[in-house]
Amino acid sequence: MNKNNLVMSKDRRSFLRKTLGVSVAAAAVYFASGAMNVVKAASKKKVVSHVVNPGELDKYYGFWSSGQSGEVRVLAVPSMRELKLIPCFNYDCTNGWGITNYSKQILKGYTVGDTHHLHLSYNNGTYDGKFGFINDKSTGRVARVRLDVMETDAITKVPYAQGTHGLFTSRHKLDAVFCNSEFAIPLPNDGRDIENPDKYVALHTCIDAKTMKVRWQVMIDGNLDLCATDYQGKYSMGTCYNSEEGVLLEDMMSADRDHLTVFNLEKIEEAVNQGKGIKFKESDAPIIDGRGKNPYVLYIPVPKNPHGVNISPDGKYAICSGKLSPTASVISIEKIADAFAGKIAPKDCILAEPELGLGPLHTAFDGRGNCYTTLFLDSMVCMWNIDKAIKGDKDYLIQKLDVHYQPGHINASMSETKDADGNYVVSLNKFSKDRFLPVGPSYPDNDQLIGISEGRMKLLHDGPVAPEPHDALIVNRSLIKTVKIWNINDRKFAYERKLVQDLGLEFGANKIVRKDDKVFAIMSSIAPNYGLKVIDVNLGDEVTIVQTNLDKVEDLTHGFCLSEHNLNFGVSPGETASVTFRATRRGVFWYYCTWFCHALHLEMRGRLLVH
Repeated sequence: MNKNNLVMSKDRRSFLRKTLGVSVAAAAVYFASGAMNVVKAASKKKVVSHVVNPGELDKYYGFWSSGQSGEVRVLAVPSMRELKLIPCFNYDCTNGWGITNYSKQILKGYTVGDTHHLHLSYNNGTYDGKFGFINDKSTGRVARVRLDVMETDAITKVPYAQGTHGLFTSRHKLDAVFCNSEFAIPLPNDGRDIENPDKYVALHTCIDAKTMKVRWQVMIDGNLDLCATDYQGKYSMGTCYNSEEGVLLEDMMSADRDHLTVFNLEKIEEAVNQGKGIKFKESDAPIIDGRGKNPYVLYIPVPKNPHGVNISPDGKYAICSGKLSPTASVISIEKIADAFAGKIAPKDCILAEPELGLGPLHTAFDGRGNCYTTLFLDSMVCMWNIDKAIKGDKDYLIQKLDVHYQPGHINASMSETKDADGNYVVSLNKFSKDRFLPVGPSYPDNDQLIGISEGRMKLLHDGPVAPEPHDALIVNRSLIKTVKIWNINDRKFAYERKLVQDLGLEFGANKIVRKDDKVFAIMSSIAPNYGLKVIDVNLGDEVTIVQTNLDKVEDLTHGFCLSEHNLNFGVSPGETASVTFRATRRGVFWYYCTWFCHALHLEMRGRLLVH
C-alpha cells in the first residue's frame, strides 16, 4: 500500500473489533475479505502554504467545543495556536465567569457543563459572524456566544430535555437553533410513569436565535442524537437510534435499521399557529406529537445506531453514518418533499450506501464533491466521492489515512457552509497513547490537522488537547469581526448601568454609597491604580463592587481579586463588571490586580476594612 495510506497494526485492529460485539465482528469479516477498494488520490490541486511565521496571522478561526470543561475554545488554523477559552457553563476566574453579577444571572446557579456541538449563525448559507450556539448535555441547556467579543451572552434551559446533544442553526438566515434531547423521559417528569419506559419520549426543540426563547418541541420515536439543517429553511433533522426504545445497552442494538428523522418546519409552525400541541407548567412552548405516521416527522430508515448527519455544501445530500454498520447513507434532500407527500416511500430518499470502513461517525466536505468520514474502529479518515458512490462506480474510495487514535468528529475548512474551500480537515481523536510525553493515567486527546488542498490527505500537525474537544469548526477569519475595546454603552452592562444611575453616579465615579446594610463601591481602574484604595464596611453588610477599566489601550486588562473571599475576575479595556458578596469576617482584606498591567503591577492594590 502507498506509504500515505497508513495501515493500523493487526493486533490493535483485532482488539478494537472485539469491543463492539457481533454486529461489528460481522462487518470486520466482510472487510477482511477484500471488499474495500482503495485507490490513489486525484491529481494535485492548488498548493497552500501551511506555515504561519511569528507575527503572521492565521487564515482561519477554529472554534472547538470542550466536552467536560463546559467551555468553547478558540484556536487559530493552521498554526493550531490556542487564542482564547470562552466559558459557557463552567466557572472561570480569568474574567470572572460564574463570579460576576452578570454571569451569575446567566448561569442561574448551575456550576457544571458538558459542551459538545458548536455551530454559528448563518446568512444565505454561510456564516454571518454574529453568534455561536452550543449545547450543554449535562443539564439540557443551550448557550449563545457573541462573536464580536467572544463571550457568552445568554443561556436557555430546554424544558423536558435530558441529554441535549445534537444542535444546529438555520442556514438561510439568523432564525432558529434546533437541538435534540438524547434521553427519553416521561412527560411530565414528575414521578409518574417512571417504571414504564413505554411512556418515555425524546424531544426535538426549536429555540428562537434572537430571543433565545423556546418556540416549540416535537416528540419522536426513539432517541435523538446529532442534528442538521438544510440550506433553504425547510427541514431540520436528527439521527435517531434506539428505535427499539430500550433502556439497557443490550436492548438498543437488535434492529437492523434505525432512522434519520426529518422535521417539516412549515407543517410544525402551522400546527403551532393553529394552537395544536400540548403544554405543561414548565414551559409555554407547545409540544407536537411526531410519533408514528404524521405530517411533521419523516422517518428515513438507515443502518443501525446512526450517529452523524452532515449536509453537503451544495445542499443536495445528507450523509448519515451508522456506528454499527460499515456504510454511510447518501440521502437526497430534494426527494424528502415527495416522501412527506406520500409520493415515494421514506427509504426511496436514500441514493446510495457506500461501504467505508469500521465505525463511521461524522463526515466533512471539501467543496469539490469529496467527503471525509471518520472511522472510529479503524482509526482512519476515509476520503470518498459522493457522485461516484451514487453512480455505483467501484473507485468511489479515494484514500484512507491513519489517525491516532479513534477519531470522533471531523470538520473541514468552511465545510458546514456553501463556501467549503477544501484546504484543511481536522480529525478529533479520542486517544493519544504513544503520541506525547506521558502525563499520568489521564491522557490528552489528539487533534490532527490534515491538508487536503492538493487532492489527497496529508498529516500536518499533532496537537495534544485537554479532554474532550468533542467537535470543531474552521471558519475563514474574514467573516469574524471582533471589537478591540468595549463600548461603555454595550448591552452587557445594563445591570451595572441601572445600578450606578440609581445611585446618581456614573461608571468609574470612585465613590462609596451606603444604603442601610448595603454598600456600593463604584470604582475605576487605570494602570497602576484603583480609584478606591480603601473600602470601609461593617460586619454583615452586603457589598457590591462595580469596577470600570478606564484604560483605552488594547490588551490592557485589569483584575480584581479579594483575599479570602472567593472573588476573582478580570475587566478588559472599557469594560465594567460587578460582584456582590456579604462581609462575614472582621479584619483587613487586601484586593489586588491579577493581570500584569504595568511595571508597578504588584503595587496596584487596596484594602477592604470590615469593622
